[in-house]
Amino acid sequence: MAHTDHRTLRRVLHREVAGTIGLLADEHDFRAMRRYDSFVFDDHTTYLKHMEAVLRTRALQGSHTTVALFDPEDYAEYCAETGLDPDSHTSRTRFTAALASTGPTIPYDGRPLADLLPTLVDEAVRHATWEYAAALLARLGACASCGEDLGRAAFTRASHLLVRILDTAPPGERHLVCSVSGPPETLVAVLHADDIAGRMELDESEALEFTTVLAVGLATESPGGLVMRTSKPGSPDRIHGWRLRAHGLEPLTAGEVFDAYCTDAESGELISPESNVDYCEPPDLGQGPGPAHCH
Repeated sequence: MAHTDHRTLRRVLHREVAGTIGLLADEHDFRAMRRYDSFVFDDHTTYLKHMEAVLRTRALQGSHTTVALFDPEDYAEYCAETGLDPDSHTSRTRFTAALASTGPTIPYDGRPLADLLPTLVDEAVRHATWEYAAALLARLGACASCGEDLGRAAFTRASHLLVRILDTAPPGERHLVCSVSGPPETLVAVLHADDIAGRMELDESEALEFTTVLAVGLATESPGGLVMRTSKPGSPDRIHGWRLRAHGLEPLTAGEVFDAYCTDAESGELISPESNVDYCEPPDLGQGPGPAHCH
């Protein structure tokens, strides 16, 4: 690297930019790319510094740039499938361009990379969670007795429940978390719903991911739960909770919600309750009977 000046490094990076920049988020991924002779960086810190300079230059020039996570394993698979030479900046550019249409990206908004990277990683985790949950639903197949697609039926049921939760919630901003336990790991989805002038606004991607994870819990009868926190200026935050049950949600009592929030999940020790928070039994969702599928 001592023989490569900063201008050369920037020129190399500019050559690999395709409107989307693929970032190597950590040292592990960075080391995996160093096996390619055409990848000219020696250390991750220098690499990130120059990446940030490229992003800022593009922003000053009026270029819109999105940022994606560059996964060396996915890159190697992509090159093997497409017959490209992985030790080539052209191949990296093509892979990065493909990321723009297939993977999670976020727009570069001028933030330092140290602040932007955690957001990008969270986005990638959300995307992977949704893909995994959607694949689980697709594999459920049809009900043996009635022929209905079990995954689609569970998604429809989850959509109905989410609408009811949001419709019956007290006014204010809503923060929902759904977790579904099971092998190989727990699935977690988060949904924010803002109350703007009495009208609810939410992110469609978040809503899709949340509904898909909830549907997995309903369809597979896996242990899980859903909690909602409602915040309104001038009032205590209100927290409601439900247990996942086959085809529905079972409301937690105020005491059960309190216990869930005030117990350390790992040690089981009690945690002091938050101030200005009410732990409440949720409103009736009017769920009705679930589908009578055979299991």
